Amino acid sequence: MKIGVIDYGMGNLFSVEQALKRLDCEVIITADEKALDTADALLLPGVGAFPDARKRLAETNLDQYLQKAQRENRPLLGICLGMQLLFEQSDEVTPTKGLGFFKGCIKRFKEGQAYRVPHMGWNELIVTNRPAWLHNEVSAKHVYFVHSFYATDIVESELVAYADYFGIQVPGIVMNGSVTGMQFHPEKSGELGVYLLEQWLEGVKAC
Repeated sequence: MKIGVIDYGMGNLFSVEQALKRLDCEVIITADEKALDTADALLLPGVGAFPDARKRLAETNLDQYLQKAQRENRPLLGICLGMQLLFEQSDEVTPTKGLGFFKGCIKRFKEGQAYRVPHMGWNELIVTNRPAWLHNEVSAKHVYFVHSFYATDIVESELVAYADYFGIQVPGIVMNGSVTGMQFHPEKSGELGVYLLEQWLEGVKAC
């Protein structure tokens, strides 16, 4: 299977590439639309600030490419900031429109609370709506998060799994049609992260 990792200058590309290769995927890392068209599925990584990432997507016309891919029901996975970009808007730095594949707004954890910001480290992932591609449980329960902003006001039916962070329901996996988002880093999340990536890939094969 060929996975097109979208290179817009703001992704932790090496670790994602290595994780996919360990799952026997052919990986192309590119911003070239013709090359991405040859992929069976697309992956949108992301590290950094939402407005900068959104600007980079616009400058490279990759935002239009992703809109087209979503209309064509091509499988797309957003990871970390890549997931946040799939929502309607973010309040990070300045209000910025996202791609709008999911309803909701990306907001910062409140300062001065009992918890630390950023939300960093291992947290239990609680599945609420099991998609067709996620078949069985595994013994591992925790995944690795590193983020200061999270998705709010989401559609409950689009929530696949969440983490509880001092009483805050942090969306961990969201899904709407062919588009999936993971707030945590599956490539850094050990057994469960590998399993989730593997199951998502199996779901792509089944499409």
